[in-house]
Amino acid sequence: MFARFLKDESGATAIEYGLIAALIAVAIIGGVSALGTQTDATFDSVTTGMKNAPSE
Repeated sequence: MFARFLKDESGATAIEYGLIAALIAVAIIGGVSALGTQTDATFDSVTTGMKNAPSE
């Protein structure tokens, strides 16, 4: 029974998949955060331009 437990690699595979999913999640969070900051700056620029536009 102990030898069969040592040969069983299903738990290790599950841990590997979990680590891969965590790494992908960290990459997505970092990308969305950077993109969100850039998008916020763009909207601020557009808002400033609209406030300073001459009205007719």
